[in-house]
Amino acid sequence: MSADPTTGSVLLDEVEAFHRRFNVFPSEAAYVAVVLWDAHAHLLDCFDATPRLAFLSPEPASGKSRALEIVETVAPYPMVAVNASASALFRAVSGMSARPTILFDEIDTVFGPKAGDNEQLRGFLNAGHRRSGVMYRCVGDGANQQVQEFPSFCAVAVAGLGSLPDTILTRSVIIRMRRRARNERVEPFRQRVHEGEGHALRERLAAWADSVRDVVDGAFPAMPDEVTDRPADVWEPLIAVADAAGGDWPKRARAACVELVNASKADDKGSIGIRLLTDLRDHVLDGIDRLPTVSVLERLHSLDEAPWADMGGKPLDARGLSRMLREYMTADNAPIVARNIKAGGAVLKGYYASDLHDAWQRYCPPPAESPLLPLPPLPSRSEPPPR
Repeated sequence: MSADPTTGSVLLDEVEAFHRRFNVFPSEAAYVAVVLWDAHAHLLDCFDATPRLAFLSPEPASGKSRALEIVETVAPYPMVAVNASASALFRAVSGMSARPTILFDEIDTVFGPKAGDNEQLRGFLNAGHRRSGVMYRCVGDGANQQVQEFPSFCAVAVAGLGSLPDTILTRSVIIRMRRRARNERVEPFRQRVHEGEGHALRERLAAWADSVRDVVDGAFPAMPDEVTDRPADVWEPLIAVADAAGGDWPKRARAACVELVNASKADDKGSIGIRLLTDLRDHVLDGIDRLPTVSVLERLHSLDEAPWADMGGKPLDARGLSRMLREYMTADNAPIVARNIKAGGAVLKGYYASDLHDAWQRYCPPPAESPLLPLPPLPSRSEPPPR
């Protein structure tokens, strides 16, 4: 059956309006992403991967749980999980008659700084990102146990304070929630009143999904040129949904994709190694072709918002610097190591920008395009200060 783009675009407009009644998202792109995520959950079998939807904030009372509540009303077969174990989740996914949409609130209690690692749940969230994802477990009693695979492919939305493990963040559409300003108002959500409205939208989304399933299944939408690799995997299902809906949704989807992917790159500090490479490029060897190790360390230690002056209670030293940089390669595929530098008749060990250039190109985010504007000149002594 061919898709009716007018019907699809109007329906997504209504889902967006429903969110806007109860949620204040940080940008227009966030509304677009959340609505497309809602719709993609009804078409999950058409895709090779499903992005995680992550509502994150630095402080409580930022609207994360309410956002998850509204998603719950329109997503198919919602399963609300708070502190659920990985075993319970993958058994639910493999055992329910229909694939659930898992909504995990207070995810910081699992991955937060006081919670420690939870490798089983992390493994479930990572594996379930792709259609082929499975969890393997031993089933049976005593010596009669057998290895059994449990499918884990399902849509997952989470909400929590702080951040998430990098392996989950890179598989997620990230919505950075904020507390509402005094002039930002929403309609109070009354479950007994408004849940039925959301369920009516859910039924319409399911019916529309059935009407466009043949169009979406196997579709490979044109992605923005700058979105490749993992971010393209994350956004491809959402853009495919937008293309099926028609109207202005294809244009809005691609604009939102670029905006949120770029925002995630700006927020992503990367590994400590990438942070080191970036600081060396932007603050240490900026405009300098070589520098002795002692000078490199002095400059690193002087960076106010960098970790180098306190690495586990001690500043980064020459040995630690060498160990970290040896993990990366020069353009000649040799480890980056300190080399001899002649300085004032002496020979010191240090680092060459040419050795780091290839790693900068491969691993570091692009440098800032526009420098900071200069401060205005101070008034001369003969001029009175401005009032």
